[in-house]
Amino acid sequence: MDISQAITVMKKNPEFTQNVGMILVHNGVVRAWSRQSHDQVAYLEVTPDQQKVEEIRQEFLQREGIFDIVIEAKEGRFQPGDDLLYIIVAGDIRENVKPALADLLDRIKGEAIIKKEVVTA
Repeated sequence: MDISQAITVMKKNPEFTQNVGMILVHNGVVRAWSRQSHDQVAYLEVTPDQQKVEEIRQEFLQREGIFDIVIEAKEGRFQPGDDLLYIIVAGDIRENVKPALADLLDRIKGEAIIKKEVVTA
């Protein structure tokens, strides 16, 4: 995903200026070390449930002050440094947008993405 392009498209909505005062972006990247063991990561296999991602996105679009949400959850084998997950949340004020992004990220990672981390021996 080209984040700048996605935001440009979002801004073309005629309702944007009346509803958005903040855009937050999450760009998830493969770490070079395992969260549990701190071993070096060789690669990460990721399988997102795209239908569940969309269900969660639709749920969060109903939150107070949230104008638009764009999500790209990639699937496949990824090396350290590769981009995995993009989330863009646009809304009215930070008190609505910040918790929405945090909660949305946790829900997607917890409910819609399966990861298999392969470490070097």
